[in-house]
Formats: sequence, structure tokens, C-alpha cells
Amino acid sequence: MRPETAVVKVHSQYNVHTEFYACPAARKTIILVNGSLATTASFAQTIKYLQPQFNVVLYDQPYAGQSKPHNSHKQPISKEDEAEILLELIEHFHVDYLLSFSWGGVASLLALAQCPARIEKAVISSFSPLLNAPMLDYLEKGLGYLHAVDRENMGQLVNSTIGKHLPSLFKRYNHRHISNLDEHEYRQMHAHVHQVLKLDDHCHMTCLAGIEIPLLFVNGEHDEYTSPADARLFAQHVNDCQFSTISNAGHFLDMEHKGAWLQSQQALLGFLQASPNGHQQRRLRLAETTAIAV
Repeated sequence: MRPETAVVKVHSQYNVHTEFYACPAARKTIILVNGSLATTASFAQTIKYLQPQFNVVLYDQPYAGQSKPHNSHKQPISKEDEAEILLELIEHFHVDYLLSFSWGGVASLLALAQCPARIEKAVISSFSPLLNAPMLDYLEKGLGYLHAVDRENMGQLVNSTIGKHLPSLFKRYNHRHISNLDEHEYRQMHAHVHQVLKLDDHCHMTCLAGIEIPLLFVNGEHDEYTSPADARLFAQHVNDCQFSTISNAGHFLDMEHKGAWLQSQQALLGFLQASPNGHQQRRLRLAETTAIAV
């Protein structure tokens, strides 16, 4: 099914390309948050198991994909700005669930820390609170390639590190995509990586205790960059969280092979479609009451 597309004005200054996949039988809507240098196309595999169950919202950041022609790119935008964009899209599309991938987890957690009343559950995939040695090595090498706008080496770096478990077809797509990015996209990612490397708390752990909804963290068994063990450190900071490890998978999870796709489907749908507990039911009633009052 082809999505309904629209350019939505958000945060008073950005124009965001959105795609809405409607499911006539769905009662819930989920929004998907891209990783760095990615576009809505990166969720092509995920859509296949979400859209039969939910309405699905995809979007490109103002500097990326089909949002690019609608925005000026004078300076990089911050992760705080990305969080505000996400919050406005949640309201615009009446979103109930959130799924983020990789570095999309930063903006997602920042947004969730503001306790948007509509969001009931969220899935944070391929992300961890720790910049471990493999991730630091990847980021430091990438910083040089991004600064030099070295498209060839940047493409090779992604495919030989976080993308090393991808099938060859997806590696070719990755390389072609990264090789054709505009200079402002390299500047955007360079600014983000530079900031991350200077921060002691790259995902703002201090604000996570305020998140009241259930979170599911999903990581690949063989992902050494955002490992399942590292992701479990979130349990020290998040009140209601679960963890799922996709066996025989790396960073890109459902893109890597059919088995990982099936496991991802089972983990996400099992979590999102589970009945809410007593605390969640009270929160949902409060959110509904607030919406009616407004």
C-alpha cells in the first residue's frame, strides 16, 4: 500500500516530509524515528510487519531525504530540536507508540522524558547508553571522513563496522546512499558526532527517570557497537523497561536476514500488543481525560 505523503510545518521553522501508512482496522498509530544519515526508506523491512497491525508514520529529518528541498541548511540542528520536531509530529498524527533505530534513540529519549501524554509505549532499538570501545573507534574514524566529506571512505566505514552483518545487496545500497549525500548532511552528522564525543552523558541519562511509560530495548546478539549487555544498563535509569536480544543479528536487526526479521516482528508486536498493567491503565485514563478537557 502506498502511503499518504505530506510536508508538515513543525517547530515554527522546519518543513518535514511525512509518510502515513493507514491500516483500516488499526486502533493505534506508531511513529518510526530514523538513525543518522538515514531516510524513511531504511524502515522498508519494518513496515512489512507493523503496517498490518497499526497506522504507521515515517518522516525525514529536515536535513535529510525528501525533507531537504523544503528547508534551508545554514547550520546543523540539535538533538533537542529533533526531539521537539518529534513531539509535534506525535501530536499532529495522534501517535500512540514510538519505535526508534540507532541514533534516533537520542531524540526519542529526550522527547519521551517530556512525558508526551499520547505515547503509551516505546521501543528503542540498536542503541545503548554506553559509548564502548568499538563505538568510540567507529565515531572517531567517522569524524575525520565526515569533516573531509570523504564519501567513499565513509561508505566503506559504515559497511565494515555497524553494517558488517548486512547482506551484500543492502551494503551496496548503503554505500550508494552515503556516497550521494549532500555536504550539509555530512556537516550535520559531523556536528552530532563531535558533540557526542565531548559529552560524558550522550543520551542524557539524568532525565530518563521521568519516563513513565514501558520501554523495550532491542539489540542484536552480535552487535558489538550497541551490545545487549550495554543496553541493559538502561535498567539503572528507566523505571519500566524490558530487553530483547535478536539472535544471530548485528546492528541492523530486521534488515539482516529472515530469522532476524521474524524475531523482531515477534518482539515488537508482543510488547506493543500486550495488555497494559494497572499503572498504565490509570495513565491512559488520565491522558484521555486531559484530551477531552482540552
